[in-house]
Amino acid sequence: MTQLRTVQVLGGGSAGSSAHVRSLAAGLVARGVRVTVCAPAALDRAFDFLGAGADFTAVPRRSDPLSLAALRAACADADVVHAHGLHAALRVGRVLGAARRAPLVVTWHAFAPESGARGQWLRLRERRAVRDAAVVFGTSSVIVDRARLRGARDARLGAVTIPAPRQGTELHSGKVRAELGAMDRALVVAVGALEPHHGYGTLLDASRHWLDRDPPPLVAVAGEGPGRAALQRRIDAEGLPVRLLGRRDDVTALLAAADVAVLPSRWEARPPLGQEALRLGVPLVATAAGGVPELVGDAAELVAPGDAPALAAAVTALLDDPERRAELAAAGRVQAAGWPTEDDTVAQVLSVYDELRAGR
Repeated sequence: MTQLRTVQVLGGGSAGSSAHVRSLAAGLVARGVRVTVCAPAALDRAFDFLGAGADFTAVPRRSDPLSLAALRAACADADVVHAHGLHAALRVGRVLGAARRAPLVVTWHAFAPESGARGQWLRLRERRAVRDAAVVFGTSSVIVDRARLRGARDARLGAVTIPAPRQGTELHSGKVRAELGAMDRALVVAVGALEPHHGYGTLLDASRHWLDRDPPPLVAVAGEGPGRAALQRRIDAEGLPVRLLGRRDDVTALLAAADVAVLPSRWEARPPLGQEALRLGVPLVATAAGGVPELVGDAAELVAPGDAPALAAAVTALLDDPERRAELAAAGRVQAAGWPTEDDTVAQVLSVYDELRAGR
């Protein structure tokens, strides 16, 4: 049998999905698969798909004729095309067309609940994206169920596993805390794009409850996005103990330095922050939203999405209880040990590729 060739397609490419494609590309190349990644050029600069051994074709996010032509050329002789995210799936569906020369696999990484006219529009897009796929991987059971509801022919759980943290990360904790000015105060860390569904408005509401602590914990938020200006205005106007750090290349070290990690999202599938915090043994307070309970089990404190008083109380209780923090740290490492490894994820994906190629 000839060498298997797969094209991995990213649309906008969140940090989680881009890191997954980088890991997947490296694992597939190591197993003798020829991999081409199609994505905006900025993502290769950030995630170095070429360094993973893959070919790379720059395809802008916009769906103009030139972008679609570049994607069509890259997919021309593929054995399997794998789209990551619904935007990418819809674009690939247009490119492959009715001829369907190569089977399409879709990994559905996340979705945000919507209502009204926008919700109806999103449901139509979801149906179209999964209808075109031979196999849909959902990163949580909630997404698998949604894919089936939208008409997927074959939907399977495909947990996306981020790379394990490098050894020695904890050694940088003191340096990070010193940089942030948190040597003599508690440090609470959140990570993620500054977008509404990540719940940072709720986190700011919660931080008001900590103003009467002496000193109040420092809340450090790593991430960038369209909501930054509005969040900063609130922080300044209300004197909140919150720092927006922007994009960081040392997120793992930042988390390792934290007393508590916080995930205030309205919805998540398999959040990278949750994975990193539990692997590092950092106590986590998260919302019981989407796939989060499935991911963390009993190894985190869960509160309802949007409930700022509950979020504040859960963090406060942990900061005041070193023994509970130690229990959660140990439970997190045990929970993380049961997750699929990067090798497990690559093996699952490759088995589906072989299955699809054999059935052609």
